[in-house]
Amino acid sequence: MVIYQNNKVQRKHNFAIVDEVDSILIDEARTPLIISGQGDKSTDLYDRADQFAKSLTVNRVREMNDKEDEDQKFDGDYVVDEKAKTATLTPQGVKKAEVYFGIENLNDADNITIAHHVNQAIRANGIMKRDVDYVVKDGEVVIVDEFTGRLMFGRRYNEGLHQAIEAKEGVKVEHESKTLATITFQNFFRLYDKLSGMTGTAMTEEREFQEIYKLDVVEIPTNKPIARTDMSDVIYKTEMAKFRAVIDDIVERHEKGQPVLVGTVTIEKSELLSKLLKARGIKHNVLNAKHHDKEAEIVAQAGKFGTVTIATNMAGRGTDIMLGGNAEYLAKAEMRHQGYSDMLINEATGYGETEDADIIAARELFAELNAKFKAEVAPEAEKVRQAGGLCILGTERHESRRIDNQLRGRAGRQGDPGCTRFYISLEDDLMRLFGGERIFNLMETLKVDEDTPLEMGMLSKSIESAQQKVEGRNFAQRKNVLEYDDVMTKQRELIYAQRDKVLSGASVKDSILAMIDETIDEAATRYLSEEIHDEWNVDGLRSYFLGWLTTPDDFHFTPEELGDTSKEEIAQTLKDRVRKLYEFKEHKYGEEVMRELERVILLRNVDSHWMDHIDAMDELRRGIHLRAYGQHNPVVEYRNEGYDMFNAMTASIREETSRMILSVQVRTNEEVKREQVAKETASSGGDGSLPNAKTVKGQGKIPKNASCPCGSGKKYKRCCGKAEYADED
Repeated sequence: MVIYQNNKVQRKHNFAIVDEVDSILIDEARTPLIISGQGDKSTDLYDRADQFAKSLTVNRVREMNDKEDEDQKFDGDYVVDEKAKTATLTPQGVKKAEVYFGIENLNDADNITIAHHVNQAIRANGIMKRDVDYVVKDGEVVIVDEFTGRLMFGRRYNEGLHQAIEAKEGVKVEHESKTLATITFQNFFRLYDKLSGMTGTAMTEEREFQEIYKLDVVEIPTNKPIARTDMSDVIYKTEMAKFRAVIDDIVERHEKGQPVLVGTVTIEKSELLSKLLKARGIKHNVLNAKHHDKEAEIVAQAGKFGTVTIATNMAGRGTDIMLGGNAEYLAKAEMRHQGYSDMLINEATGYGETEDADIIAARELFAELNAKFKAEVAPEAEKVRQAGGLCILGTERHESRRIDNQLRGRAGRQGDPGCTRFYISLEDDLMRLFGGERIFNLMETLKVDEDTPLEMGMLSKSIESAQQKVEGRNFAQRKNVLEYDDVMTKQRELIYAQRDKVLSGASVKDSILAMIDETIDEAATRYLSEEIHDEWNVDGLRSYFLGWLTTPDDFHFTPEELGDTSKEEIAQTLKDRVRKLYEFKEHKYGEEVMRELERVILLRNVDSHWMDHIDAMDELRRGIHLRAYGQHNPVVEYRNEGYDMFNAMTASIREETSRMILSVQVRTNEEVKREQVAKETASSGGDGSLPNAKTVKGQGKIPKNASCPCGSGKKYKRCCGKAEYADED
C-alpha cells in the first residue's frame, strides 16, 4: 500500500518463527487480515434499524435444521441459530420491516441497503453479547478476543456490524470503512520459504498443521516428570449449582492456603464468580479484558500462598506462575517503585552488550533484588508445595480442547505439584448445543438432585466428542476461507508485482506504451471489427479517443478514401500519434518529470481499481454459495468469475492509465507528487477505523494549524486531521 520504496516495512519472506503458533495459525485464521481505510460517513439508518430490531421478538433455536426445533422455526420476528451464530428475519419480521420503513418489498433490489442494515441490527442485538464478544470502554465498542480474552484495540467487525453494535450500545456510530488490502493468515505465512513455530498445545491440531502449512508437529518431553493431578470433570444439572460447587471448592482450598486459579470463558461469568466470592468474604483478584492493564502483575503472583485469582481465557498470557510468587516480577516492581523507567527495567533484564553506565548499574541492582526476593519466596514456595501446589479450576469447557489444555498447563510447571479440575453444567453453551440432552435425560431418569454432581468416564467422552465436533467445524470454516482466498492469491501477486516495479524506481515507460497500444488494438477491434468498411463504426472510435488522442476533425472518411485501408493501418496511425505526443510531453516537462508522472498515474490507477476489485470479489463471494443449488461447485464458479472480473479490472487500469498519461497537464514549476488513494485507519482480522485524532508521543493532540506529523508539509487540518476538522470548513 505504500507509495515510496523506503516506506516498506517487510523484507523478503525467508524464515518465520511464530510464538504461540497454534493461536496465530489456527485460532486467528478463521477471519482474514484486513487493512481498512475510512469510507462513507455513517447514516442515521443504523440507529433506525437498531430501534426497529429492539422492537422485534426473537426466537432462539439450537440449529436451523434440527428436527426438534422444526415446529418453532418461524415463531417470533427473527430466528437466531445458536450453533451457526446467524440471525434471520421470519416472514412475520419481514412484514414488520416493510411497515416500519414504509416500503412495499424488503427484498426488492432498491431496498438492499435497508435489508442489509436490518440484518446487521438483528445480528448485533440477537447474537453479539456485551462483556462476552465486546466491551464498551470510554464510549467505544472494543472487541474481546474469544481465545485470549484480551481487548483488540483498533479492530472492528466488518460489513457494518461494528456500527450496528455502536447503535445498539448508544455510543457514537463511527464512519463506515473501506477495505484497502486483505489476505488470510494461511496465505500470508505461506509466503515464507521456511515456516516454524512453538507452542505447548499443538498435538490436537496436528492434521491441520500438516494439511494447510506442511508443518510437522514434534512433541518435546518435559524437563522434569509431571507431578500434576488432572482430576476428571464433574457435571451439574444447572449453572448455579455448578457455581456453588466451585465456590465451596475454592473456600476449602483457600482455608489450607492452596493458591487457586479459576478459569472462566467470559467476562460476565468472571464478574458473577467475583460477586459470589465477595459474599463468602474471600479476597481475590480478577483478570479479564476490563483489567487488562494489571495482567502481568495479577498472573505473576497467582502462585502465592492463599491467593485466589479469577481469569478469563488464560490462553497465551505469557507470564510464568511460580509457586510462592515470581521473584523476577517482584524485583521489577521494586525498581519501578524506586523510579526506574520501564525502558531501563527492560534493559536491566536483557543481555545485550553495552557500555552505558546506567544500564550496567540497573543490571547490578536487578541481580541483587532478584536474589533477595528469591530467598524470600523460597520458604513460601515450600509452604505452597505442602498445601498441594497451584490448583486450576475450570468453570466451563472451551469449544477448543487446546484452550482447556493451556489452562491446565498453568499448574505443575518444572515438576511442581498441582491439580486441575473442570466444573461443567448442562446449561453451558457447549453442552447445550452439542449433545447434552442425553445426559440431561439420564439425570432426569435417575432423579438426580441439581446439587449432586455426576462424575463418570462416559461424560468426559461425551464432552470430548462435542469439542471434536466444534473443532472439525472450525477447521472446515478455515479451509473454506482459504479456498476462496487462494483465488485472490494469484491476482494479488500480479498486482503487487506491478506496484513493486513502480516503487523500485524502474522506468515504466515501456509498460505504459504497451498498455496504450493494447488499448488502441482493443478499441480498433471493437469499433472496426467487420471486414466490410460500410459496417465500421469510425464515429464511435473517434468519440472513444476524443480529447486524449483524436480531435473532432479526425477520421471523416468517404467510402473512396477508405479504399483498402485496414483496421491495423488505422490502429497504427493512432500508435504513431501516441509516440509523437509522448516525445512532445517529454521535451516539454523533461524526462525526469515524465518518468515520475508515469509512476504516479500507474500507481493511482492500480490502487483505486484494486480496492474496487476487492469489494466486487467480496460481493461475489457473499452469494456464490447459492450456485450449489444448481449442482455447481461454488469455489470453481468463484474462480471462473473472479478470473473474468480480474481481466475486466486490468483492462480498466490500462484504459484509465492510457487516458490520463496522454491528457494530463502538469503546471509549470509544480512538483509531481504521489498520493495514497486512501489512508489506512486500522489493520485487523475484522475491519475498522481508529479514532481520527492522531497524537504524537509527548505532544498529545495535534493543533489543527500545526504541520502534519506525517511529513507531508501540509497543515494537520488539511492532511491527516482532515476528517477531524471537516465540520469547521
